[in-house]
Amino acid sequence: MSAFKKLKELVAAAESDATAFYSKGNKAAGTRLRKALQEIKNAAQHGRAEILELKTKEKSKGL
Repeated sequence: MSAFKKLKELVAAAESDATAFYSKGNKAAGTRLRKALQEIKNAAQHGRAEILELKTKEKSKGL
């Protein structure tokens, strides 16, 4: 669940930069937004790995 929380926090933190870039055309905010989106991608990938690990543990307990 920690990966999901981190993902939600990253999205919330990127929201102001997204607004500044898309609404006001702030190019620096666009750069920060691209960095934040990369971090979100990495956090999502980590979350997928965490889920797979938990599923594998549960499956091995059932055997």
